[in-house]
Amino acid sequence: MSETLPRVRIQHGAFDVSQEIAALQAGDPRVGAVCTFLGTVRDRNIQGEAHAASVQTLELEHYAGMTERSIEAMIDEAHRRFDLFGARVVHRIGVLAPTEQVVLVVVTSAHRGESFQACEFLMDYLKTQAPFWKKETTPTGVHWVDARVSDDAALARWGIQASNAV
Repeated sequence: MSETLPRVRIQHGAFDVSQEIAALQAGDPRVGAVCTFLGTVRDRNIQGEAHAASVQTLELEHYAGMTERSIEAMIDEAHRRFDLFGARVVHRIGVLAPTEQVVLVVVTSAHRGESFQACEFLMDYLKTQAPFWKKETTPTGVHWVDARVSDDAALARWGIQASNAV
């Protein structure tokens, strides 16, 4: 079944969404719901509409080993909170251009409600707690991306407090 697959993969190259879904579902007849979230690089930094800047590239760095363990712990927490069969996170690192894939979260369960909630929970957790560092190249230079207050607020809905935002 799906739990024998690696639940977390950090990589430089693109991934095939259909292949990732099929691998997680893996013919499991219990699965009635598959929820996915695919994040891509935007061409605008929307940290504040007044300060929106055109993004030429987004560079993601991580701490190998620590990042994977952190995301594994997130998936364990999702399994505790929701009735899931499987979950998988694929996250890219390196220099990415607008429209390129950044992150994929796939969750399987018997019913859509659990699947939707778990997928949203994992994304909220990833945005604030996973040890990734992002910098954007814009016409005005290279800038590190700060956490947003709205991301911390999204995580707080799940009873988890974060104070990463500036």
